[in-house]
Amino acid sequence: MSDDTPVKEPVITLSAGPVGVYPRVLRAMAMPVQYDFDPYFQQFYEDVGKKVSRALRIDDSPLILQCEPAPGIEASAASLISKRDVVLNLVSGVYGKGFGYWSDRYNKELIEIEVPYNAAIDPQQVEDAFRQRPDISIVSVVHHDTPSGTINPLREIGEIVRRNDGLLIVDAVSSWGGMDIHPGDCHADIFITGPSKCLGGAPGLTIIAVSDRAWAHIESNPDAPFASILSLKDWRYACDRDQAFPFTPSVAEINGLDAAIVNYLEEGPENVWARHSLTAKACRAGIRAMGCELWAESESIASDTTTAVSVPAGVEDEQLRMAVRRIFGVVFSSGRGETNGKLIRIGHMGQVAQPIYSLVAITALGGALNHLGVKVDTNAGIDAAMSVITADAA
Repeated sequence: MSDDTPVKEPVITLSAGPVGVYPRVLRAMAMPVQYDFDPYFQQFYEDVGKKVSRALRIDDSPLILQCEPAPGIEASAASLISKRDVVLNLVSGVYGKGFGYWSDRYNKELIEIEVPYNAAIDPQQVEDAFRQRPDISIVSVVHHDTPSGTINPLREIGEIVRRNDGLLIVDAVSSWGGMDIHPGDCHADIFITGPSKCLGGAPGLTIIAVSDRAWAHIESNPDAPFASILSLKDWRYACDRDQAFPFTPSVAEINGLDAAIVNYLEEGPENVWARHSLTAKACRAGIRAMGCELWAESESIASDTTTAVSVPAGVEDEQLRMAVRRIFGVVFSSGRGETNGKLIRIGHMGQVAQPIYSLVAITALGGALNHLGVKVDTNAGIDAAMSVITADAA
């Protein structure tokens, strides 16, 4: 195929994000772009903030940063962490490791607990770290490290951090909205997420919940940025209709966020979490039954929003993903960094967090593997997934 050969759009995208956007969100993003200083938009933006607060189950207004979550996570590090802070970074995957690089630009000292990228942090490790280093002031953790498809025990970690009077930064970008987790559940002082994963919204915004304890720490940090894309302080009061925006907000994306949050609240969070969980459970059952291996060392730490599958011997991950796309029109994600080449990722987020898509994933994966000469039992995989789905419906 020459470089200028047109590439067809996929039929179904089962990536680990960004994900397919709900039609309601797309319609909202096509609404007229309002002037950000007009009272209509200022009231609308305030109302969107209230809906986001309701979804996050927080009392105060959230920050809605005009960037996708990676810069939002860096902004959290830049704003909260000072030269007097000893930071404990919990690493169970590529994104957890990446936060350490940002932290080290601002902290006094960085300490890391790192586990294999198919494992999860043991809360006892955090307890031991505080015992050995009582000067730890900030702890950072990724709830769902997407390139590994694994979940950390966030509530238990949060209890330990709060008991030791630390501040907790949580990356919940690919878990919130698809799992039962909120800032208050885990004592998060900075809780970072966004609309482009489980909410089925468009990429381009970061949602951050900041506790009073974190704001006090930020205000006391002489190096906390302001008049900067990395500033949290600049956006602290932006959800109040009588406050000016630091710079022009992404009006179309705010319209889309509103629609995504309304979707979530109208369906009911518990119902949204349940279909994410069922889809992932059915997919995992099918993967195992067909003869493939899950990447996570234990199903108890496997994510409900992304299933990571170890690449079988005898095939390369890119070869496999391209066969899935070419034959079935289905897109899976590769690994990232340390996990690249070792696994493929099947996303269960937003509108594809429906059990039928677990059958699509198993059919496409099994069919491609057999086509490439790696023999798996696709029918057994489908039967296993169907058993999970029908048992839930009973």
